[in-house]
Amino acid sequence: MRLLNRMGTVIKIKMNKIMDRAEDPLETLDYSYQKQLELLQNVKRGVAQVTTSKKRLELQRGKLVQNIDKLNSQAKDAITANREDLARLALERKNGMLIQVQGLEVQIADLEKEQAKLVAAEKRLTAKVESFRTKKETIKAQYTAAEAQVKITESLSGISEEMADVGMAIHRSEEKTQDMKARSAALDELIEQGTLEDFTGGEDDIERELAKISATSSIESELESLKKEAGK
Repeated sequence: MRLLNRMGTVIKIKMNKIMDRAEDPLETLDYSYQKQLELLQNVKRGVAQVTTSKKRLELQRGKLVQNIDKLNSQAKDAITANREDLARLALERKNGMLIQVQGLEVQIADLEKEQAKLVAAEKRLTAKVESFRTKKETIKAQYTAAEAQVKITESLSGISEEMADVGMAIHRSEEKTQDMKARSAALDELIEQGTLEDFTGGEDDIERELAKISATSSIESELESLKKEAGK
């Protein structure tokens, strides 16, 4: 059971890392703002529909009122013409239309309340959307600046690592140069001591032999001179 829990935790951690790499905060903010704009547009359409319905009922009420006035006038004319039956018919139609007008007025009043609610909701939502837009742009600017700072820091870190590598290479080169100088000085010292022969010089074997013969001849000549001086 513990193993399963640990595996579940590891999987969640891996998934969170994958989501962090895949998710772009700027795109998320823009998407949220777009969804809010769509919601605001829906509310505005609702306000427009309610307003249209109310205007339509108001037009119907206006026509009924005109007909009521007309029936009222007809009833008066009928009484004048001693046509009480026609006057009664006109008044009956008038009362039916008055009932319709009353029903329309109730509906219009309900639509006005609904319209007021939607308008208030639209204003509140508009303010929220505008506030979110301002906050979104601020966050995007801060995120972009932070992202640029991270990239600059990473670049500087990379440069520092490269410079460290260059420094190490220079240090190794200096050490090798010092080793070569020390080796050259040691070889020169050994050559001077006769431990090593200098094969880089200009003399070859013949020149060395001739030099020995010349030195021997000079010594013999000097010995002969000394013998003569000594009377021997």
